Amino acid sequence: MSKGRFATLAALALVIAFGASACGGGDEEANDLLAQIKNKGVLTVSTDPAYPPQSKLNSTTGKYEGFDIDVATEIAKRLGVDVGWEAPAWDTIIAGNWAGRWDASVGSMTITPERAQVLYFTTPYYYTPAAVAVHEDNTSITEVQDLAGKKIGVCGGCTYDLYLQDKLELAQDPSGEPVKIGSEVSSPQERTYDTDSTAIQDLSLGDGQRLDAVISALPTLQAAIKAGAPIKVIGSPLFYEPLAVAVDRSSQPDAQSLVDEISGIIEDMHADGTLSELSQKWYGQDLTQGPES
Repeated sequence: MSKGRFATLAALALVIAFGASACGGGDEEANDLLAQIKNKGVLTVSTDPAYPPQSKLNSTTGKYEGFDIDVATEIAKRLGVDVGWEAPAWDTIIAGNWAGRWDASVGSMTITPERAQVLYFTTPYYYTPAAVAVHEDNTSITEVQDLAGKKIGVCGGCTYDLYLQDKLELAQDPSGEPVKIGSEVSSPQERTYDTDSTAIQDLSLGDGQRLDAVISALPTLQAAIKAGAPIKVIGSPLFYEPLAVAVDRSSQPDAQSLVDEISGIIEDMHADGTLSELSQKWYGQDLTQGPES
């Protein structure tokens, strides 16, 4: 065999070997969402900008900002990738079957058994108290029992909606094991909205005009009050919600390694104080330790 032919065959063998190696990497990426994200260098996150201080779109800068935005950005940084954003409707996010349109939801999503059927959840990154607000002119509603028979606004399909229907089950861990949260409101006239913010707007029109009360996350209500909404918070928190990053169970490629990696990152962010610092920045209090801490 001539040296030239030997060299040609050797080069061909290298090409074949390289191709096999590349195919192997391609197979790994095709079957693993985390590997795919790291290869493209972007974690695409869904957010709902109608929920300040968790998330909002700054009309001046054209950029998202808020607690969830900072958490998602830090997660992406620790994954070694950039962060990208999508803003689908809430009911689209919680339904699962995202078809690869985004990789994860960092949107203050409560872990519930129903959602855990279609979504993976990480370890919780913080906990929010659910609270009741009434118009600032109201004097007759001072505690949750006073809401009996009242017109109460909540976001449709969210935990507050389920609470009023006395169907709310929360989970204490990412597996979705249920804990029943019984409603203390009898015979409510429930009004559902696309977002909490829209319900708060209707409550702000006047005491009892469209609504008698709104149930929402305490930080959301406090942010609305700070922004000038004529409402006030009454009574004690109804319950505390464990909030986690969610990932689509039906994802192709498989998402389990991404869930595990993000859970580890969140545990590190708890341990090093990053989450507490971000909570203080956006809420003025540490909501990361849970109600029993």
